[in-house]
Amino acid sequence: MNQKRPLILASQSPRRSQLLRESGFQFQVCPLDVDESFPETMAPESVAPYLAEKKALAGKHLLTNRAILLTADSVVIKGGVVYNKPADAEEAYQMIEELAGAQHTVVTGVCLLAEEKQAVFSGVTQVWMEEMSPEEIRFYVDTYMPTDKAGGYGAQEWIGLCKINRMQGTYPNVMGLPVNLVYEALKDFDFYADLK
Repeated sequence: MNQKRPLILASQSPRRSQLLRESGFQFQVCPLDVDESFPETMAPESVAPYLAEKKALAGKHLLTNRAILLTADSVVIKGGVVYNKPADAEEAYQMIEELAGAQHTVVTGVCLLAEEKQAVFSGVTQVWMEEMSPEEIRFYVDTYMPTDKAGGYGAQEWIGLCKINRMQGTYPNVMGLPVNLVYEALKDFDFYADLK
């Protein structure tokens, strides 16, 4: 696809870069270091889009030459509890222990920001994870060190391949970016040269 405007991905996530690259986008990566705290009274489903917008507003200085800034944040939700990135391996273990054998929700919030407009939206995927023994959880945490992933696991790694038996929603959303929604939303930003 031909792009009429520069796209800036303000994320350190290699998975978001991979998803955009494999979808044919040309983009520049400019990571932002933004505090990922949120109000404790906030509805769980609102946390990810709130954080995505918070990141985008912190990166407004990157908006030159008609660029569009893309920021995102993913959270895992189970029983009204928000699971963000674990602080260390032990917290990752605890998170997976609580998620195993049950259904949870992955919400990835996205913010597209340009000088003339902004769009904030979310992808939502329901995920069913098999039961896991303590040895399996320890193997996963020790092997993959998932402290940079919401909920303490990556869908593209061992847990996703061996322990997730069902999803309702898109797989890229669980990886960290609802590419289908990003693709459509960019149409409203006069982004594509050869698409309506």
